[in-house]
Amino acid sequence: MTETALSGFCCADHSGASSVEAILSQAEALAKARGLRLTPVRRRTLEILLDAHGALGAYDVLERLAADGFGAQPPVAYRALNFLVDHGLAHRIRRLNAFTACAHPQHDHRAAFLICETCASVTEAAADEIGPALQKAADAAGFTLDRATIEAVGQCSACQEARA
Repeated sequence: MTETALSGFCCADHSGASSVEAILSQAEALAKARGLRLTPVRRRTLEILLDAHGALGAYDVLERLAADGFGAQPPVAYRALNFLVDHGLAHRIRRLNAFTACAHPQHDHRAAFLICETCASVTEAAADEIGPALQKAADAAGFTLDRATIEAVGQCSACQEARA
């Protein structure tokens, strides 16, 4: 897959995760630098999201955590997922009511998510050019912007090729 017009992070596995171990290592370093604890359940949740190469619902994550012996109660998954999202290690894709690992946790960035209507894959792309425009619009409206998630829907290159 080619680089997107949003300058970035797009790759063939749809998650942007070129190396699970590299991203886990970055996540551990970030947690340590921020004085946070990447507990075994949080780390395993991040691994599950990275292995998915796309977005997973909380109950899908819970099912995998339970299979690994971390418990089968929904708060187990939700607490871990919320921690990862709150600290920029994962993102919530509201359109899909799902979560995806951040492909670039070492970068403080706003991301855009390219969601394929056909296969439901999710690609994280940098929104470096969109972020300032959104901030400018918020400022003009007298609005304080806390966070923004950009979700674009279309077709990934694999599904486009399959239709051709």
